[in-house]
Amino acid sequence: MPNSRSALFEQRPAELEVILSGPEHSFRWYEHDYPYALARWNHHPEFEIHLIRHSSGKLVAGDYIGAFEAGHVAMIGPDLPHDWMSDLAPGESVVGRDVVLQFDGAGLLALRRTMPELGDLQTLFDRARRGLEFTGGTALKAACLLEAIGPAQGLHRLVLFLQLLNTLVDAPKREAHCLASAFYAPNLDARNYERVHKAFDYLLKELTGDVRLSVIAEQLSMSEPGFSRFFKRVTGHGFIDLMGKLRIQRACRLLLQTKMSVADICFEVGYCNLSNFNRHFRSEMKQTPSEYRHEAACALLKSTQSIPSP
Repeated sequence: MPNSRSALFEQRPAELEVILSGPEHSFRWYEHDYPYALARWNHHPEFEIHLIRHSSGKLVAGDYIGAFEAGHVAMIGPDLPHDWMSDLAPGESVVGRDVVLQFDGAGLLALRRTMPELGDLQTLFDRARRGLEFTGGTALKAACLLEAIGPAQGLHRLVLFLQLLNTLVDAPKREAHCLASAFYAPNLDARNYERVHKAFDYLLKELTGDVRLSVIAEQLSMSEPGFSRFFKRVTGHGFIDLMGKLRIQRACRLLLQTKMSVADICFEVGYCNLSNFNRHFRSEMKQTPSEYRHEAACALLKSTQSIPSP
C-alpha cells in the first residue's frame, strides 16, 4: 500500500541506471557493500533479482514500502523504481550486503522461437513488473543459486541462471508476493531519459570513430562540463569512461570470436595506437589482450577435453 514515505520518493524521479554485462556474459552478476554509489532510488529496463545477505531496513519499490532482513530475495521488473535502505548508524557500513543479477528479459523471451520452453517465463516476468518478494523455501533456494552463479563460468553459469529462473517460476503462491499496487505508474524524468538515450545513440554510432564530448553536449544544448555532470549523475558512469568500457567490451568479443590480430582489433574498436589500447585493456580487464585470448582458448580446450567420448 502507498504510504507517506514512499510518496516522498515519488516527488523525486528515479535515476536511470546503465547496466553493462561483461563481454563473455549474457547477464550481469555483482556484489556490493552498503552504502554504495549506485544503491539509490533508480530504475532500468532490465529485470533484477536481488539478495540481501546482511542487515535489515526498508525496501521501496514503486508505491510499496516494507521491511527486509538478511536472506531477503526480490525480483524487480523493468523501469520499476526501487531502493533498499539499511538501518545504519552514522558512518556505519555493511560489507558485501547485496548480490545483484540483472538481465534482458525481452531478449530472453525472443529466444522462444527456437526454445519454446522459455515461454514458461512470461507469467513470472509479467508479475515481476510490479516487483516480487520471495519467502520460505523459494527464497532459500534462490539465495543459494545466486551465490553459486558468482564464481561460475561458461555453460555452468548459464545453467545456474536458468535454474534460478525456474525456481522463481515454480514458487508457490504463498512464497511469491507482489509489491507495487496494480495501478502504480512510475514517475520517471522523461527529459533526462530522452537526453541519456540520445547520448547513447551518439556513443554507439560513433564508438569506433572520433567520439567527442563537445559534439553530444552541443546536440543536447548543454555545456561540456554541464553534460559531464548530468551524465555521471543520471547513469552512474562518466561519459568518456563509459566509452572506454564499451570499446574494451567490443575488443574482448573480437578476441574471443575472431582471429584478428591484437593490432587490427585495436584500430577496429576506435583506438589510435596500440600502446594506449593495451594500457586501457589492462586497466579494465587486469590482463593484456594476448593474455585474455590465451586464457579463453585454454578454458575452451579444457572444457572440450572434459566432454566424454561417445
